[in-house]
Amino acid sequence: MSSPQCFENPPALVPPRAGSETVHELAGLKAYVAGPPDSKRAVILIADVFGYEAPNLRKFADRCASSGFLVVVPDFFYGDPIDANNFDKIDRDAWRKIHNTEKGYEDALKVVKALKSKGVSAVGASGYCWGGVVVAKLAGSGELQAGVILHPGKITEDEIKAVKTPTAILGAEIDHSSPPDILQKYGEILSAKSEFESYVKIFPRVPHGWSMRYKEDDEFAIKSAEEAHQDTLNWFLKHVK
Repeated sequence: MSSPQCFENPPALVPPRAGSETVHELAGLKAYVAGPPDSKRAVILIADVFGYEAPNLRKFADRCASSGFLVVVPDFFYGDPIDANNFDKIDRDAWRKIHNTEKGYEDALKVVKALKSKGVSAVGASGYCWGGVVVAKLAGSGELQAGVILHPGKITEDEIKAVKTPTAILGAEIDHSSPPDILQKYGEILSAKSEFESYVKIFPRVPHGWSMRYKEDDEFAIKSAEEAHQDTLNWFLKHVK
């Protein structure tokens, strides 16, 4: 998460309503929750820097929930996402230090374990930009059944080498943070691991962040995002059982 593209086209956030039954506490974090509460299959969606209130993220959570998953979208930023309305006043370096992906990974592990303590037997996770880095770390933990990494921030080669979970990487052709050649290299590393399935897919003519922060009046962008959402859901349906 070090490219200016990470902050482009921010979403209009939808704050949770007071007393909303869709927002609960899980592992010490607020989380948007959708889907059957007794499902044995769960999906965690990990937001980009704009946080868990992003409408498109919650819309996708509802879509996954309609396929039978218990879906949680945790607030890994503790009420402090990047505020698009005060963007020029934000010290982004200071924000990154507070909300680093290692802390996100530690919190995400707690969420996975909390879900399993409630009877969930299989967990998948997808992450976007900042969240994509967290999912890469989770995929090496042995706690997930599937991971989907979308237009990620900076992932290290060592993190990819550590992956032990079926993992899909969905990237953008126009991405300065994780360009296609880097993602294809990571795909080669993953494909050498015959014990689990993986793939890399590069979406043409779209920029970093396209799958969640597309422009509502751009038909091609919407179609590309929809394809990425379907690819993600298909991966979960195949591997989170």
